[in-house]
Amino acid sequence: MIIGVLHEALSGETRVSATPDTVEKLIGLGYDVVVESGAGSSASFSDEAYVAAGASIGDPAGADIIFGINAPSAAQLDRLREGTTVVSLVSPALNPDLVADLARRRITALAMDAVPRISRAQSLDVLSSMANIAGYRAVIEAANAFGRFFTGQVTAAGKVPPAKVLVAGVGVAGLAAIGTAGGMGAIVYATDPRPEVADQVTSLGGKYLEVASGEVEVSATGYAKEMSDDYNERAAALYAAWVPDIDIIITTALIPGRAAPILITADMVASMKRGSVIVDMAASNGGNVEGTVKGEVVVTPNGVTIIGYTDLPGRLAAQASQLFSTNLVNLMKLMTPGKDGVLVIDWDDVVQRGITVARDGEVTWPPPQVQVSAAPAQVSAERAIAEAAPVKPPMSSARRFTYVGIGAAILLLLVALSPASLRVHLTVFALAIVIGYYVIGSVHHALHTPLMSVTNAISGIIVVGALLQIGHGNTAITILAFVAVLLASINVFGGFAVTRRMLSMFSRS
Repeated sequence: MIIGVLHEALSGETRVSATPDTVEKLIGLGYDVVVESGAGSSASFSDEAYVAAGASIGDPAGADIIFGINAPSAAQLDRLREGTTVVSLVSPALNPDLVADLARRRITALAMDAVPRISRAQSLDVLSSMANIAGYRAVIEAANAFGRFFTGQVTAAGKVPPAKVLVAGVGVAGLAAIGTAGGMGAIVYATDPRPEVADQVTSLGGKYLEVASGEVEVSATGYAKEMSDDYNERAAALYAAWVPDIDIIITTALIPGRAAPILITADMVASMKRGSVIVDMAASNGGNVEGTVKGEVVVTPNGVTIIGYTDLPGRLAAQASQLFSTNLVNLMKLMTPGKDGVLVIDWDDVVQRGITVARDGEVTWPPPQVQVSAAPAQVSAERAIAEAAPVKPPMSSARRFTYVGIGAAILLLLVALSPASLRVHLTVFALAIVIGYYVIGSVHHALHTPLMSVTNAISGIIVVGALLQIGHGNTAITILAFVAVLLASINVFGGFAVTRRMLSMFSRS
C-alpha cells in the first residue's frame, strides 16, 4: 500500500504528519511513501531529505492511506478516491458534519484525537504529545510577554522576587507548564478537580490548591468532567482569592466534545496587577478566560496581557512534527501485523475501534465506551480494606505527656547515677535524639534512604573510638570495642553500597 503525506491546507499550520525519520520506519513496515512537495518546509524538512529517506515527491491523492495533521479540506477530499483511509485529527464530537461527509464519500477515517486513554494506547496519543509541547510553549510565550525574571534574584541593584504562576488544569499540558515554570525558578501553584493529581503537582515542585467539595472524586476517564454549580462556585472563590497576587496564569481546562468552561472572569482579570500575563490554552474551544480572542493577543485596560494562541505546538514545528508522526508510526505498527505494507483494521481491538469514526459508508462514531482507568475500583478496594481493618485511635495528650515524663525521669536517674565523665555524653546523646527527630521528620519520606545511607558515615566516629579502646588490658572492653568496630563498619560500607546502587540507577549506560 501507498501512504500519502499531505501538505496541510489549514492556514498557519506549520507541522507535517511525517518526517524523514518516520518515513524510513514506514518503509520498514512495507509501505511506499509519497510526500506532497513542500509538505515539510515549514517544519524545516526539505523535499530532498524525504527523498534521501526513501520517499518520493508527488501527488498523494492516489495513495491508499492519507496522513495529515488536520482533516483534509473539501478540495483535498474531492481528489481522494473511495476506499481511501484518512488518518488525522478529526474532532468527531465537534465536527459531526465532517464525519458524515467522510462517510458519504466512503472514506475510512481514523481520528487520532479519539485514541482511548488506556495504557497500551499511550504511544498513539497525539493529544498528549501535542499537549506536552503546548504546555512548554505556553510558559515560553508567557515569559516573553511578562518582561521580568521568573526566578528570584539578589543583585547589586536590588532584590527581584520570583514570579508566581497559577496553572488551572493539571493534565499533560498543565504538568508540562508546571515543570517548565518551576524549572525557570517561578513559584508555581496549580488546581484541578481531580484529587489524584495533587501528588503529581507536588512532585514537580508546585503547590496544589484544593477546591473543597464533596463532588470531587478520582477520574474514571483520565479527563476532568463537567462540574456542578456548587463546585464551580467554590472554584471561583478560590480563583478570586488567589488571582490578585498571581503574575502569570495558564489555563488548560478542556472537556472533550464541549466548549471550554470559563474559569477566570472579567472581574478576576481586572483584579490582577498591571503587567500580568494569561495564556489561555483552551482558546480554540472558546477559552477559559473572559476576554480571550482566539488566535490573538489582547491587552486589557488594566494592563493584563491575554494570549489566545491556538497554534502553540506549531510554534515548535520540528519537534511537534516528530512526535505526531511517531504516534502515526506506532499506529501503523499496530495495524500492520504482517509488516507487509497491508493495513488491517481489527474491529475487535478497542483502540482501533475507538479511533475509527467512519467506515464503509457508515458513521461509526461514537464507539462503545471503554473503561480507561481502574482508579475508582482501587479507591473502593482501599476504602474496603480501611473499613475492615481495626482503626487504632490516636494517642491522647495525657498519655503522650505521661510517656515523655517517664522518659525524662529515666534520663535524669541515669545522669544522677552516672560518673561525672559520662554525664556530658548522656546530655549530648539526649539532645542528639531530639534534634535528629525534628530534622529527619521534616525530610520527605522518599529521601530517607539516600539521606540515611550517606549519614551512616557518621558511624566512622564509632569505629575510631572503638579502635582506641582495643588492647587496654580489660577483656570486656576489648570485646565490646571489637563488636562496635564490626557493626559500625558494616553500617558504613553498607550505607555507601546502597548509595552507589541508587546513583547507578540515574547513570546512562
